[in-house]
Amino acid sequence: MVTPCVTDDASKVGLLKSLPHADTKLLLFQADIYDPQEFEPAIEGCEFVFHVATPMQHNNLSSQYKDTAEAAVAGVRIIADSCIRSQTVKRLIYTASVLAASPRTEDGAGFKPYLDESCWTPLDVSFPHGTDFTMGYIVSKTLAENAVLSYNVIDGGKLEVVTLPCGLVGGETLLPILPPTVGVVLSQLTGDSNGYNSLKFMQEVIGSVPLVHIEDVCRAHIFCMEQPSMRGRFCCAVASPSIKEIAACFQENYPEYKIAKEFAEGLEGGIKCDLLSW
Repeated sequence: MVTPCVTDDASKVGLLKSLPHADTKLLLFQADIYDPQEFEPAIEGCEFVFHVATPMQHNNLSSQYKDTAEAAVAGVRIIADSCIRSQTVKRLIYTASVLAASPRTEDGAGFKPYLDESCWTPLDVSFPHGTDFTMGYIVSKTLAENAVLSYNVIDGGKLEVVTLPCGLVGGETLLPILPPTVGVVLSQLTGDSNGYNSLKFMQEVIGSVPLVHIEDVCRAHIFCMEQPSMRGRFCCAVASPSIKEIAACFQENYPEYKIAKEFAEGLEGGIKCDLLSW
């Protein structure tokens, strides 16, 4: 039995209910990531919990938290505590972001010669292509991932915690709208300046643009569930091209679509990530 938590968005609820065998294998709970206590009924009796949501749109007037970072950290702690209280949950699997795993040096002046699970994004570095939203996202995902990983040692590590810092996600979708990350992947083709700025921001932070297909993300989560015992941090990406290399790939494979010069130039600098250890 799968017990997902959703908001009262009718389109999302309808999509889930339309999936095969949903009438017998799906039990929906309504919950709000800004009120993580609402997740406890869904967690009760479960063996594995996937934490895939994160606070995105913050309203100081209606939230008990000062910003998305505080909400995200409080959320993972409350959900992890609920997992422990359930006495049935064996493992909490947290969907993290590779933007929290930058190989930038602590002063932000350069990059380390590698990118692996030991890398953490320095939070006191500013990036020219960053916005309040994207910088807030990095802070919230970095602090929340650190917080949830701490449960591997809390109370003797009774709860196994796995985090999966995922690259920029592309691929097909069941959604009736274009997922934001797919829009970013395609921004050079579509001429979407906001999406392209996100690509540049990602390369600024990481040195490249780690990419991953949505099916691989799903397989990674299932893999983490199926192991007899597993805990720790595992980056999830299949390639790490630069912006220029992404544009070249599009132009080579889809020559009928022309990329404007301003969307193909990319950024100078960065590093070529070795993903073999991932």
